Amino acid sequence: MPCSFNINGEPYTPQNQSPFPDIAPPSQDEGENATAEERPQHVAVRSEDGLIHTLVIAGQIEGHYSSPPQTKTTKYEQCIPALVAVEENDEIGGLLVALHTVGGDVEAGLAIAEMIASMKKPTVSLVLGGGHSIGIPLAVSAKRSFIVPSATMLFHPVRVTGVVIGAPQTFEYMNRMQERIIEFITRFSKADAQTVRKLMMKTDEMTTDIGSVVEGAEAVKLGIIGSVGGLGDALSTLKEMIRESRAEKNKPVQELKRKRTKKA
Repeated sequence: MPCSFNINGEPYTPQNQSPFPDIAPPSQDEGENATAEERPQHVAVRSEDGLIHTLVIAGQIEGHYSSPPQTKTTKYEQCIPALVAVEENDEIGGLLVALHTVGGDVEAGLAIAEMIASMKKPTVSLVLGGGHSIGIPLAVSAKRSFIVPSATMLFHPVRVTGVVIGAPQTFEYMNRMQERIIEFITRFSKADAQTVRKLMMKTDEMTTDIGSVVEGAEAVKLGIIGSVGGLGDALSTLKEMIRESRAEKNKPVQELKRKRTKKA
């Protein structure tokens, strides 16, 4: 039966310890009173190929400002140290990113996506339900990406809330931010910039908004996501990548052993 472990490979009990030794566990009061949204959404599970770490990105991605208490959120200040810990721990073989997000803070989402994309360990993303808005760069940031057939991805232009200064510089800034998102998507997927820009600016699909809703198989056809598949497919691929990664690491050791054997 699967069991959850912390980053050191020890059994993980959310009530009394943190999954990361460098992150202080919640106090007894915090553990009892904290909502699910306030707890780190990550867990490492031991498999036959070693520890696989799962990072859940759900609800709204929270950035510089706190979301209302009734909103489910993923906090980037929890994701970033978690990713650093995963990358540095030799016990963990790979990362599975499970996505079901409506989007959120653009800079926070891109920061998490850039960190996942720069990881040397095997990474696989799985879009479940929805990978909307800034969730799209997060979905393509992993080395391999999957989407379930019923999932959707919403493309739309960059939006802002609050006071907006009606000056050309404001719209130029928003356009530059949008181009950063498009550049990231095209850098880590097979989709081209013209296709992504067209999906964002489509005006005949949604009655009250600009953009496009792309379903699972269509996302693969457009080159945004790698494959249609579920949890089993994502885990099988991740385990295979972990085995290949370990084989590559062991090559220098094996070569050294062969040289020593020949000299002997």
